[in-house]
Amino acid sequence: MTALVDEHRHLGVEPVLRQLHIPSSTYYRWPRAEREPCERRRRDVELTEQIKEIHAGSGGIYGSPRVHAVLKRESVHAGRKRVERDRTASTEPAVGHRPHHDHHQ
Repeated sequence: MTALVDEHRHLGVEPVLRQLHIPSSTYYRWPRAEREPCERRRRDVELTEQIKEIHAGSGGIYGSPRVHAVLKRESVHAGRKRVERDRTASTEPAVGHRPHHDHHQ
């Protein structure tokens, strides 16, 4: 969004923001937010790294329930669904269960 305003800087920043119905405080906050991530984003990055480390430390075997249990044991507060989302979004594929063979056919 800042690129659009910057592209039309010759019209003046404030008039362009008014036309777009964007408060000037929001416009000036965007670049700072890109340079300095908020506390929540920093914690998310740390949690993602912890989840990856736990998963890798298990030889890639632990799925989200076990990773969540390890985090809980280490007193790291993370919701089960948050860990699930992180594991699902991860580039490493989950290790599946062994296929069930029915020998009674």
